[in-house]
Amino acid sequence: MASDNTPTNKRIRLRIPKDYHQEPVISRLVSDYNLTVNITAAILGANAVGDGWFDLELKGTEAQIQSGLAYLHDLELEVWDETKASDW
Repeated sequence: MASDNTPTNKRIRLRIPKDYHQEPVISRLVSDYNLTVNITAAILGANAVGDGWFDLELKGTEAQIQSGLAYLHDLELEVWDETKASDW
């Protein structure tokens, strides 16, 4: 099916706990899942002492995006989908 390879976008909000600050979470979305990741907003405490909050735009095929989201869920990170957070 041609539609399986059609690029698509998905906006999410991601919380990365301070315990994961040394993990290349966002980098792995790019290298392991072949996604293009645009960070549209971020909040990270001084010296990275608190949790990080990232608004991300993911670009890739639907399968790539779903695989990347599964990875984030496997890490038990909090992910908000734009369809569930319409007021950001």
